[in-house]
Amino acid sequence: MNPRWPSVPLGEVASLKWRGEIPQVGKKYRLVGVQLWGKGAYVRETIDGSETRYSQLFRVAENDIIVNKIWARNGSISVIGRETHGTYGSSEFPTYVIDRTKLDPRWMYWFTRLPSLWKQCEELSRGTSGQNRLRPERFLEVRIPLPPLSVQQDIVARLDGIDRRLISRQTAVSNIDADLSATLMAVFSRITTGAPRSLMRTVAPLVRRPVEIEPEKTYHELGARSFGRGLFDKPLLKGANLTWQKLFRIENGDLVFSNIKAWEGAFAVASAQDHGKVGSHRYLTCVPATDKVTPHFLWYYLQTREGINQVQAASPGSADRNRTLSQKRLEQIEVPLPSLEVQRWFDQLHDKMVFVRARSKEVKAELDQLIPAVLARELLAA
Repeated sequence: MNPRWPSVPLGEVASLKWRGEIPQVGKKYRLVGVQLWGKGAYVRETIDGSETRYSQLFRVAENDIIVNKIWARNGSISVIGRETHGTYGSSEFPTYVIDRTKLDPRWMYWFTRLPSLWKQCEELSRGTSGQNRLRPERFLEVRIPLPPLSVQQDIVARLDGIDRRLISRQTAVSNIDADLSATLMAVFSRITTGAPRSLMRTVAPLVRRPVEIEPEKTYHELGARSFGRGLFDKPLLKGANLTWQKLFRIENGDLVFSNIKAWEGAFAVASAQDHGKVGSHRYLTCVPATDKVTPHFLWYYLQTREGINQVQAASPGSADRNRTLSQKRLEQIEVPLPSLEVQRWFDQLHDKMVFVRARSKEVKAELDQLIPAVLARELLAA
């Protein structure tokens, strides 16, 4: 910690405070939760007093420090703000009142976002019973940097200002992404309205390429993420370890469906880096006829509301795990077919959006890393 500032036990500037109440039938209680990794407190749910198993609930107040005894070591610590003032927690959430003549609550809030505090909590939790719970009195042993109150307030003002600017930039990035998605959907709707339609079995028939499993070989298996988030590599498979499983070869340009999660968008276009990998018997591959449809145009349609409704209709069953995509019904799905020239133009437009979206994610990741860097500099740097 900054050698210019004293490091003091939290117990010198805060004290444990319990505001217990016996839950009353008919009274509503907003329950508080504390996110991991210093992400703050939030209102978890509202219950009636008859709905809790706890003999007491404990009210929290604005500027209290609140700690989750089990997960403090993972950053489940915060300072109560206006939006969570008057909420309630169980005895798993001890609270501490700050001596505001010595410690600014916002200074403590920013300090709760530092891994150095989480590490202290982990060390103080070791060896205790009950899943390494942090005993409430032990939390008062954590050490915090304590410059003069005026210095705390100056640094807090800078941090709060940076945080507001970052939130504004992140909101702008999210808005750009939303605008791009809406524009792309409007373009897609325009070019497909009135376009001729054809069945999947005609434009992208189901093709199965069984793999003869060899015991000494290793196989690269793919999976498909839900909600159109692409394919991913599963752990390598050793042929000798495969017993009842069947594997099928995947090739570049295939439209790959998870037959148990297709109903929630678990399908994607295989890329060149996926070529030659395998999927289990639970994965179906359709091969687009490139003289009729482009793979990515077809994928985009099936991810639209109209398209996913058809996929869901082709996946009968009531329970999630039993909603298996029927091969016959998949082949009967109707898709719009504007000209190939128009499809390719749309694919180029979509590629540009994907590029911008990837850059937006990079910017957001950079912004997410900025606060920890500023915190370390302002609160701990020499």
